[in-house]
Amino acid sequence: MRLISTGILLMITGYGLLLPCAQAQTAAEKGLAIAVEADKRDNGFVDSKADLIMELRNKQGDVSTRYIRIKTLEVANDGDKSLSIFDKPADVKGTAFLTYSHALKPDEQWLYLPALRRVKRINSKNKSGPFMGSEFAYEDLSSQEVKKYTYKYLRDEKIKTREFPQGVDCFVVERYPTYAHSGYTREVAWINKDRYIAEKIDFYDRKNTLLKTLTNINEKQYLNRYWRPDQMLMENHQSGKSTLLTWKNYHFKNGFTRRDFSRNSLKRAR
Repeated sequence: MRLISTGILLMITGYGLLLPCAQAQTAAEKGLAIAVEADKRDNGFVDSKADLIMELRNKQGDVSTRYIRIKTLEVANDGDKSLSIFDKPADVKGTAFLTYSHALKPDEQWLYLPALRRVKRINSKNKSGPFMGSEFAYEDLSSQEVKKYTYKYLRDEKIKTREFPQGVDCFVVERYPTYAHSGYTREVAWINKDRYIAEKIDFYDRKNTLLKTLTNINEKQYLNRYWRPDQMLMENHQSGKSTLLTWKNYHFKNGFTRRDFSRNSLKRAR
């Protein structure tokens, strides 16, 4: 989950890249250039691990909390691999979720259910379903590779955030999933011009109606290069539900290998 790392998120200073040919660029070309630069800036982290607190809130405001460990392995020329291990509460303890993201072909995802002692493969045509009861869909949890979308630059816009109440300058870019079975017709992302990370993303459902908004909160820089939010809030405008992800204890370059992300690793995840 390069959420985001929930990949979703990783969307110089960039002006030198874009302005010299700005008059010659189409909206599609400029949108793609912004996405390519965002991807370029996040390359090279090798691997990461972090602790995650997931808070599920229903329309009445009731909250249930889950504690998860996340491991990610960067894969050259393809999507990243990620492993999520649930530690608490007891009814989900030992559940593990493995994702192989891909740039062009459908992502591969597996869920280990300890009560059944079996690994369930997630249907590649059903990635729009909710992940473990959250407002994040399965497709939100794979790394957001550039080639998974086509792009259109819409405008420049300053938006207020919790970190920047005075406003932060953003590119507004619309992107369209190339995956035929995506749950979204389009996404609109506000990309921080300085950091090249999404401040927020609006998701539109198959009827082209606003479904959800993801807001990244309090971004921090690691290894003097990689930006990650402390929190990610996904709000469902149609159901009134929301999910808050709080990230802690980021560590990079842990020496993970592909063996740590094999299907067998699901059953032995602790």
